[in-house]
Order: sequence, then structure tokens, then C-alpha cells
Amino acid sequence: MTSEKVHVEVCKGVNGLDKVVLREIRGSSAEVYLYGGHVTSWKNDHGEELLFISSKAIFKPPKAIRGGIPICFPQFSNHGSLEPHGFVRNRVWSIDSEPAPFPLNSSSKTFIDLILKPSEEDLKTWPHSFEFRLRVTLGPGGDLMLISRIRNTNTDGKAFSFTFAYHTYFSVSDISEVRVEGLETLDYLDNLQNKERFTEQGDAITFESEVDKIYLSTPTKIAILDHEKKRTFVLRKDGLPDAVVWNPWDKKAKAMADFGDEEYKHMLCVEAAAVEKAITLKPGEEWRGRQELSAVPSSYCSGQLDPRRVLQST
Repeated sequence: MTSEKVHVEVCKGVNGLDKVVLREIRGSSAEVYLYGGHVTSWKNDHGEELLFISSKAIFKPPKAIRGGIPICFPQFSNHGSLEPHGFVRNRVWSIDSEPAPFPLNSSSKTFIDLILKPSEEDLKTWPHSFEFRLRVTLGPGGDLMLISRIRNTNTDGKAFSFTFAYHTYFSVSDISEVRVEGLETLDYLDNLQNKERFTEQGDAITFESEVDKIYLSTPTKIAILDHEKKRTFVLRKDGLPDAVVWNPWDKKAKAMADFGDEEYKHMLCVEAAAVEKAITLKPGEEWRGRQELSAVPSSYCSGQLDPRRVLQST
């Protein structure tokens, strides 16, 4: 028998749903439910939960799980005629036993490959054949990486287009003490004003009321600074030009059955996305979208959090 911890374990989660637990030797961990291909937990090496999951989340198909990292495909929100956020977040994925090779720089052994193909029912709703491969990796330093690869497997010669988001819910101590850096002066579509286009001011983004914005042509790195926790989340992304920022605030929180009335204070969604310009794949073509999350201690400068060190570091 080896004394080394099991890096990857398949077990039962809430309501008997299958989940995969990833563990790194230093103590960090992540959990992925096969239902939705949905990351529901990401803990640092102190065992602190870094993702928000609602205390009222319903782990019961066909309801999507409220929190963690839902995957929105083939449609983000109501940008199209399908159900909001598409259907892959409430389908049961399979473990991919023969994944195509991923050219990764990471040496991590702690990962799981999932795959989803459309059912007959899905094809009636969205008449396109695809293979969606998802790799979830927990790095040696506790970083969490998601790589999605979507291939058009249509045999009728037809291309298809889609929008996409990793709908990440970050756990924060107090939303009024949070700033987002990296989206200053960018254009955004405001979902609270009929997707009208505006330009963000030059300061860091802070939160005093409901927000639901799609920032366009965003940098590959965004920082979420939690003043009270002295923690900064760094989101790095490839293939995903947009970034959605969402907090429902009090009224919408009360209107959601699977969301606690006061929980909006302890979460913030910052979502790597491709929304403004749909991605089009011809038969045989493949798209790739990557998101990497890390949590680092915040730096201080004159009593203020200094994001520049985070954003300028590699």
C-alpha cells in the first residue's frame, strides 16, 4: 500500500449524485459533479472554501446547481432562443476515459477529463452535434484550471455558432469591501438597461447595488480584491474575450428560491465569457477556452490594496 494521498477520487455527493474529488499534496482540493460538469468546491491548503455555493442550492436534476462554476453553453443568458444559459449545466457528463492529449505546461497529476455529447432530446432543442471535452486541473500550488474544448461533429456539413461562459461564483467576505481591477475604461453592455453599451470609469469597480454587465475586449487577467480577507483572486483566461460581472443584490436575491436572502453579500460572479461575438465552428473545427483561478494574499500600499503587483506579475 502506498502512503501517498489519492489525487483523484470518484464518490457520491449530495443526493447521491456522482462527484469527483481532486486533492493536492499540500491540502488544496476541488470537487466536480458529473451533473453539469460543475465545479462545486475549490479549497486552499488551509481548507478555506474559495467558491460560493448557496445554502439553498438544489442538487437535484433538472435544476442547475446555484454557485460554484456552472458552464453556460451553447447560449449565455438570454442571448438566443434557448433556455437561459443553455443546457449543458443540467446534463449528466461522463468521465472521459480516452481523452485526446492536452498540450499542458502543468505537471499536475490531479485532473479529471469529462465529456458530453448531445442526446436525441438535445438535438431536437439545438440541432447540432458536438463533443464537449472539459478538463479540470488542480495545480501543485492550489490553482484551479478549466479547459473546455468544443468540436463540431455535424455530419450534414453545417456550421454552428454559440456563446459561452464559465459562470464563476467567488466567495467574498463582504461585497461592499470588494474591488475588481482590470476592467477600467472598458466598454460594457448593461443587462439592467436593455444591453445598452456604456464605458466604465477609470477607477476600480466597487459594489453598492445590483450589477449585471458584460465587459468587452477584456484583458487576459482580472483581479478580484477582498479587502476584509486580505485575499486577491486572479482570473486568467484564453479564448474568452468578454467578462461578465454579476451580483443580484437584495431584491433579486429574495426572488430566487435557491438563493438565501442575505447571501448576495458574500458572493460575486466574475465570468470569463464569449458573448458579444458568437463563436462559429465548421464541421471538424474545435474551439478551446481556458480559465485559471488562483488566490493570493493581497499586497498593501498606503493602507490600500495594491492590485498592480498582482496584475503585472506573470
